[in-house]
Amino acid sequence: MSALLEIRDLQVYRGERIALSVDALAVWQGEVLAVIGPNGAGKSTLLLTIARLIQPQSGELSFGGTPFKALSPLAFRRRIGLVLQDPLLLDTTVHQNVACGLHFRGGLPKAEVHQRVAHWLDRLGIAHLSDRRARSLSGGEAQRVSLARAFALQPDLLLLDEPFSALDAPTRARLLEEIQSLLAETGITTVVITHDLDEALFLGDRVAVLLDGRLRQHGPPEQVFSMPADAEVAAFVGVETVIPGRVVESHEGQVIVAAGNARLEAVGDLKVGRDVLFCLRPEDVTLWKRAEAPPSSARNRLQGRVRRVVPQGPLVRVEVDCGFPVMALITRASWRDMALEEGSEVAASFKATAVHLIPR
Repeated sequence: MSALLEIRDLQVYRGERIALSVDALAVWQGEVLAVIGPNGAGKSTLLLTIARLIQPQSGELSFGGTPFKALSPLAFRRRIGLVLQDPLLLDTTVHQNVACGLHFRGGLPKAEVHQRVAHWLDRLGIAHLSDRRARSLSGGEAQRVSLARAFALQPDLLLLDEPFSALDAPTRARLLEEIQSLLAETGITTVVITHDLDEALFLGDRVAVLLDGRLRQHGPPEQVFSMPADAEVAAFVGVETVIPGRVVESHEGQVIVAAGNARLEAVGDLKVGRDVLFCLRPEDVTLWKRAEAPPSSARNRLQGRVRRVVPQGPLVRVEVDCGFPVMALITRASWRDMALEEGSEVAASFKATAVHLIPR
């Protein structure tokens, strides 16, 4: 697999402050790279730098093996599609909005322009809006027009800057499914910016994490979400149980970590005496009423008392005091069956393979 876009030693300043720092990042041909991070992390700055709308202070960027400095901005922009959070539509019809990018590029026969526009209006479910004025559209309809305009260009690289964040939940869910299908079908190399972890998992072949303007980690979603590089990445990707400890035993790929009064087992290869952060996702923790806990293959079992119960839609987040806080995510049915409330005595179990250790 070859890289369509490569970034090295990139730095972008806002005033005297570094707004973005990326040591090395490649976007592979045909992949969807989801760039995640909280608001203000530098995600949009990265996208606009890739789009050549922001000039970096230093660094090397190349596209298809050619350095940016050897590509004219106009020639480069003809090879990309850009969709922003707020659709930027002309005060014309839907059809004319989708066609405008093709007209700007020039060189296409009118019949082909019409065919492409009609195709993408149909694919995005807005063919019936073709003659409507763009300013009269709902938010979801307007974003579909913006996406149709980008896909009609048949870009080498598609840049999506939080295109779903302003939509209501049902509209967002439907559009996400459609876009995932279209990206898989077309194979367009895509960089999508989002602060939504579920969105990144749903769309991304790989995930890149930006925090405080720095690229902190990138890789397959299951790796980034289960094996975060540091405590800050762990906190952002939803690793809610992070316990400081020290390796006290290590043998054949298994370690024992002392954390408070507990001895916890994990898969690892660290030396005895190494300080670590013991990290665990809430969905990997199983809770039982203490008196009802059955035998289990899980190598770790802790006794504790429920400190807090927070219903969250179909799930319930439970904080258990085991001498240190352990977070668990259970179904509402389990919550009701166990009649959990603050003060309930429980057993919390989890497998050694569910643990990720971050050396300190």
